[in-house]
Parts: sequence; C-alpha cells; structure tokens
Amino acid sequence: MSHLFYQTSQRRPLLDQARGVYMWDVDGKRYLDGSSGAMVCNIGHSNPNVLDAMRRQMEKSTFGYRLHFETEASEQLAARTAALCPEGMNKVFFVSGGSEAVESALKLARQHALAVGQGKRWKIISRTPSYHGCTLGALAITGYAPLTAPFALMMREMPKIPAPRAYLDGLDPTDPATGAHYAAMLEQEIIAQGPDSVLAFVVEPIGGASTGALVPPLGYMQAVQDICRRYGVLLILDEVMTGAGRTGRFLALEHWNLSPDIVVLSKGFAAGYVPLGAIAARDDLVQAVLDGGGFLHGFTYAGNPLACAAGCAVIDEIARLGLVQNAQGMGRALRARLDALMARHPIIGDVRGQGLLLAFEFMADRDTKAPLPSALNAHQRLVDIAYEMGLIVYSRRTRDGVAGDHIMVCPPLIVTEQHLDEITQTLDAALTRLVDDLALSEMA
Repeated sequence: MSHLFYQTSQRRPLLDQARGVYMWDVDGKRYLDGSSGAMVCNIGHSNPNVLDAMRRQMEKSTFGYRLHFETEASEQLAARTAALCPEGMNKVFFVSGGSEAVESALKLARQHALAVGQGKRWKIISRTPSYHGCTLGALAITGYAPLTAPFALMMREMPKIPAPRAYLDGLDPTDPATGAHYAAMLEQEIIAQGPDSVLAFVVEPIGGASTGALVPPLGYMQAVQDICRRYGVLLILDEVMTGAGRTGRFLALEHWNLSPDIVVLSKGFAAGYVPLGAIAARDDLVQAVLDGGGFLHGFTYAGNPLACAAGCAVIDEIARLGLVQNAQGMGRALRARLDALMARHPIIGDVRGQGLLLAFEFMADRDTKAPLPSALNAHQRLVDIAYEMGLIVYSRRTRDGVAGDHIMVCPPLIVTEQHLDEITQTLDAALTRLVDDLALSEMA
C-alpha cells in the first residue's frame, strides 16, 4: 500500500539509484532514461560536480528568505542566466518550477501594462494544442482539452490560435509562405480581440509534449515577433522544455536570433537536481514595474541558495561537457535512427524535432494522416511495453489531447552512439510487439 497519489493508480517499481543515463530499481533492473524524466535531466543523473556544489552550499546555508538576505548563489545564477539570454534581458526572477515560472511571466506582463498606463491590456494569446503549466493561470493559456476542460468554470480562458502543424495541414514547412500563413493567424486574432486589449503572446519556440516536438515552419518565429512588436504585444517564450541546451542551442530562440520580452525557464535549467525555474525579462520592463510600486508576486522558495548553487553547477557542466554541441550531433544521429524506424514500421507517420527534443507520431494512414483509434491507447501501451523492456520514453496526444498518439524520445544530453543504439533497438522491439498487440486487439 502507498499513501501517495498522483495522476492514476498505476504503480511503478521502487527507485534505488540513478547514474548517467541509467536508473535502477530495488530489484536491480536497469532502465535507460530515454526521456530525461519529463525532459528534465539534461546532464544525466548524479553528476558528481553538481552534487559537490550542492554539498558546499549546504555547509553554508540551505535557506535565506529573499526579504531578509541576498545570497551569493542566487546573484551568481541570475548574472549567468542573464548572460545566456539576448542582450537587454538582464533581470531574473527565480521560482521552483515551470508552472510557477509561467504564472510569474503572466503577472509581470500584466503589471508592466498597468505601470505604463496600458491597463486595458489583459488578454494573453497562446496556441492550441499547447501546454504551459498546471496552475489555473497557466492552464488558462494551455490548449489541451483533457487537462483544461474540468477546470474551465474556475478560470478565465484566453484566446488561442492554431499551432503551425504544417505536416497535418498538407503544407510545406520549408516554404516561407507556410510560416507566413500561420503567423498571420496571430495578427488576425490580435485584430479580432482588439489590439489595445491584447497583452502578450506566449509560445514554445519548438513544441513540447502537447505537439510532440513541433518545429515551426520557415519564417514563423521571426514573423510572430514582428507582429507582436507592430501591435505593442509582449512576446513571452516558454523555454521550460527547450532551454538549457535541449535543442542544440542553450535557448531555442537562438535558432532564429529572437529578442523576446520575457523568457521562461525550468526543467533542464536545474536538470532535476532541485526544483528550480526562472523568468528573464527586459531591463526596462522590470524597472517600470519596480518604479510603479514593485512586483506584487512571489514564492517562499524564490532564489533558494541551494537550488541556485545547483543551477550554477548545471550551467558549468553543460559548458564543460560540451552538451549543447553534443545535443546537435547526437540529435542528428538519433533523428536518423528514428527515420529508419519509420521506414520499418508503417505505424509511424511522422518524425520531427530539433537537437535531442525529438518525437514520432503514430498514424493509421500516412497519406491521409488519419490517427489511430483513440480507444487503442497506443501511446501509453508503447510506453508500458518499452518500460518493461528497460527503456523509459514519454508520450502524449498531438491532436488537442484526444487523438494522434506520439512518443517523445529525449534522452539526456550526455548520450553516446552506444546509448542511441540501445534506445532504437529497444524501440524497434517494442514497436513490433505493439503492432502485434494491436492486431490481436482488433481481431478480438
């Protein structure tokens, strides 16, 4: 019996230890962490340099409330975070996770509007499908019906535009006209809502779990930035999953040289060693809020010195081990292996992603893009089969959370070719078994 409860009643083995890309349960079975947990453990498990940095900080202090003390660890991490962001984004606010970070970004944006005399701006446009967190504020900008519908009466849902799923719409993602087509939807929505009422546009530069590593079509990100500037709408980039080297840049925004107003970080930012997240914002934006009476928001553990010491050490290890570069090389190698799996398994209808943020989507028919019947629950069945075989992967549904099964394959950035071989060999066997199981289910 367990006194814990989470999303379901499903039980898993008791974890004993984790090292590098591997984890072991108390019975000695080894698992390869092919999803970095929930795309979190970017530098792998139990990195000794991070653990040493945490021990050193613990010997000094484990907590210092932000209203009572400044801490060396939080000041250092703030400075290093700002240095990794686009020029002019020198202000950093720490939290304990991605949902808190998104919530903080929304509140900062609103308080900035009030501070500069634009109090009519309050609407946050986002995309569907999308996922930005589990708090009510973050859910209001999330486009994923199974997660948002139960709470709709408790929150004020915000306007949304379609995510640029060119592969489903039969459009060429390498054609700039495709990027312009989807970006135009943002401008149309701003106009429909009333430009003076729109506060911000929140977007993952490369899609996370809700769209299965969706890379935007050519020109899309630059176009939405230009549209935001044209209408005075703040651009908030949700880099909770894409940040900290995951896509082959420290921040995914670097793929397009973007200059947002606010960047949201978590997950790989502390790589699972401690709960940690952050927002980084333009200097003038923050200063206007501080001059207007202060940021009316905060969390008890904001800027926790132990968490920040771990964050600094994680950034050190990303640089020392060349993990941004490894994400590029190993990402190309893993993508090639997933493409080969698609060639062998007709159930795979699309492979996509950037760096080591990769996914493949199941389809009943590649030509029509028809999804598998939802009742088959294929994505969870594949996860369970792979888990039984000693491989951890992550799954969701691409099409608004109700159809379009996809599997995220996002191992730690320390992976080698040998690890990639193990991942794809296990996936190959798991896919073969899944297809057999689905055939048996259909016959029954």
